[in-house]
Amino acid sequence: MTRRHTRNTVSRTRSKRPLTSPVRHWLTLGVIGSLFVLMAGRALFLQVFNADFLQQRGNAQALRTIDAPAVRGMILDRNGQPLAVSTPVDAVCADPSRLYQSPESWKPLARSLGIKYANLKKRIQKNKDRHFVYLRRQVLPEKAEQVMALDAPGVFLKREYKRYYPMGSVTGHLVGFTNVDEKGLEGIEFAFDDYLRGNPGKDQVVRDASGHIIEHVSNLKRATDGQDLVMTIDSRIQYLAYRELKRAVQEHKAKSASAVVVDVTNGEILAMVNDPVFNPNDRSQLRSSRFRNRSVTDNFEPGSTVKPLTVAAALQHDYVRPDTIIDTDTGRMKLARYTIKDTHDYGNLSVSHVIMKSSNVGAARIALQMEASDLWSLLNGVGFGRLPQSGLPGEAHGSLAHHTNWRKVKQATLGYGYGLSVTALQLAQAYATLANDGVSVPLTIIKRDGAVQGRRVISATVARQVRSMLELAVSDEGTAPQSRIPMYRVAGKTGTARKTEGKGYSTKRYTALFAGMAPVTKPRLAMVVIVNEPSEGKYYGGQVAAPVFANVMTSALRLLNVAPDDVPAGAMWVAANQAEADK
Repeated sequence: MTRRHTRNTVSRTRSKRPLTSPVRHWLTLGVIGSLFVLMAGRALFLQVFNADFLQQRGNAQALRTIDAPAVRGMILDRNGQPLAVSTPVDAVCADPSRLYQSPESWKPLARSLGIKYANLKKRIQKNKDRHFVYLRRQVLPEKAEQVMALDAPGVFLKREYKRYYPMGSVTGHLVGFTNVDEKGLEGIEFAFDDYLRGNPGKDQVVRDASGHIIEHVSNLKRATDGQDLVMTIDSRIQYLAYRELKRAVQEHKAKSASAVVVDVTNGEILAMVNDPVFNPNDRSQLRSSRFRNRSVTDNFEPGSTVKPLTVAAALQHDYVRPDTIIDTDTGRMKLARYTIKDTHDYGNLSVSHVIMKSSNVGAARIALQMEASDLWSLLNGVGFGRLPQSGLPGEAHGSLAHHTNWRKVKQATLGYGYGLSVTALQLAQAYATLANDGVSVPLTIIKRDGAVQGRRVISATVARQVRSMLELAVSDEGTAPQSRIPMYRVAGKTGTARKTEGKGYSTKRYTALFAGMAPVTKPRLAMVVIVNEPSEGKYYGGQVAAPVFANVMTSALRLLNVAPDDVPAGAMWVAANQAEADK
């Protein structure tokens, strides 16, 4: 039993040994050889028969179509001074799917970009399946070079442009600003965005493995740059108005202020400033409360600055003459349950002296002598209740109720500037009409080619008569002697309008105004100054607003080489002899 069992065990063990026959050896070699043949055949097929296809696939992985940005047009003042320009910068971009694979590059990249590491890490992780993301926009070229020197995988640059405003806050409300993609958001940048923007193009480029552009292959669509835009603004006068208005706001601790300077001969706006200001170059200052151009958006009751227009309407329709006597009684006028008051008892005043002394009672009596339609027609004709259509965004209509809705009290108060509202720009247009011998010329903020056709609203005779009255108003006996300037005759009118409060008018809150023109002999410039809620004691228009007018107008007339019309004879003799000596 034992021997048989042992033989069987040995037999089974021998039967499990692997075969080492020549057949198995050659079979193995055949399989390996077949694989080599297949691989060689595949390589031959790809290299010889399918080379063009593979080349196209390889190019497709490296070729990219990118935007070719258009350069936004410049905004210039009337003399070619740049007010808004676009400067070349770079956007630092990345392919997050590649950058995600190299976390060791994130911290140096964050430091170079000046952003928090945690924020960069979160952005990469959140977008790891995407192939494009902005890391930082509008980076200066030298900073962009430092970023690229890190050689972070998938990081590349994209050319773009950044808007720069050379005059900063001086023209901020006028020019406005754009967003990071150079789309206009405020001011002229917004109103003429399509004109300035241009159309981007398309370029085909080759990028390397790191995303760098190594070759420009072709231009698929040529970029069309935006067009330059020339404004009517004179930067020199704009700065003068900005400086003087800011000084007045600080001196009188006013809530806000506006000033507008207009060339009366062609309706061009030479300066328009507001306070508070903002600097469009400083994005941290871009708060909506500072954006609005108060000169065109904010309505106010114009007060006594309307009295010359009331008188113009009465003269135009022969209700009065400049020497017609108006009884102001004791400086009080009872009308229904309302009482109209003057600051003094002026007794009997001529129409001219109603303007000079700024009598509310006198202006109300003149207004009540007229048909309501005649007063409404003139006020509407000079621009009240209508959009100026100057080209500036946000223009307000103001309010001027139709004469069919006027009661006697309404008509009387309109005569001295209450019961209607206007903007600084509308008031400037009205005074420009008086200065231009009664011809209303459409206002514009954009330089026009050729002459513009005006519209007669007031007869030339009446306009000159009213100008003479306004010259009396700035005399020593008038309300605004502080508006006078050396060597030029000035005409203008003050206003000190109470602000509405509840159902009536405040006794503590005022709007100080001055509207005027110079030189009287042949007016060239009209200017309006509005100072809102001065709170440092003085609040009359002649005290607060008139000095701003005088300081700006003095320099503006000289800058424009406007000949003086109030030069003493002795000074003329000296000037003539000096000119002769200079020869």
